[in-house]
Amino acid sequence: MLRQVATRIVSRSTAATCVAAAAAAARARPFSTDLPVTPTADETFVEAWKKAIPNIEPPKTPFSFMKPRPPIPSSIPSKLTVNLVLPYTSELTSKEVDMVIIPAKTGQMGVLPGHVATIAELKPGIMSVHEGNEVTKYFVSSGFAFIHANSYADIITIEAVPIDRIDPSLVQKGLAEFTQKLSSASTDLEKAEAQIGVEVHSALSFALAG
Repeated sequence: MLRQVATRIVSRSTAATCVAAAAAAARARPFSTDLPVTPTADETFVEAWKKAIPNIEPPKTPFSFMKPRPPIPSSIPSKLTVNLVLPYTSELTSKEVDMVIIPAKTGQMGVLPGHVATIAELKPGIMSVHEGNEVTKYFVSSGFAFIHANSYADIITIEAVPIDRIDPSLVQKGLAEFTQKLSSASTDLEKAEAQIGVEVHSALSFALAG
C-alpha cells in the first residue's frame, strides 16, 4: 500500500516537473515577430558564394540594405510610429502619432501604442491618423496593415488619398457608371470589374458623407 502511494506521488511530481519544463520552454521560444535587432547577413548566400568564387567578395544582398528593426521597448511608448506606403510613394514615413484607425476586413480597427502584433487585410474605406487634436483622414483602396510588437505600424495600400482631395461629383458619377456596367455585364470578368468599381465608389461615397 505504501509503495503504491509513493509511486503515485513520484508520478505526479514527475508530471508536474515536465509541465513546468514545457511551460518554461514555451516562454523561452521567440515569437515570429521577435526578429534580431542587429542587421544579419545572408550567411547561406555568402557561404555558397565563397565556395564557388573564393577570390571575389560576395555582392550585397537585400539584407545588407535593411535597417535594423527597433527593439521592443520594456514599457509601452507614448507614440505609435506609422509608415504608410504606396507602390509609387511613401505617404507617411516614421510618423509618430497617438492612434490610427484602419478599415480592416473585420471592421474598423483602432491601433494604439503597445498593440499586440497583428496582420490585418484592408478593405476600401477611411483610415484616420490621430495626432493630438488633429485628425487626418485618408481613403485607402485595399492592402494590408502590419502591426508590430514594438509599436510600429506598416500600412501597405494600393491607393491612399486625403479625403479633402476627393471630388464628390466624380464619385457619384463613377458610382452611376459602374452600377450601369454591373447591370449590363454579360461575362464573369465584366461583372467582377463592375462589382469592384461599385464597392470602391460606394465606400468613397460613404466616406464623404461621414
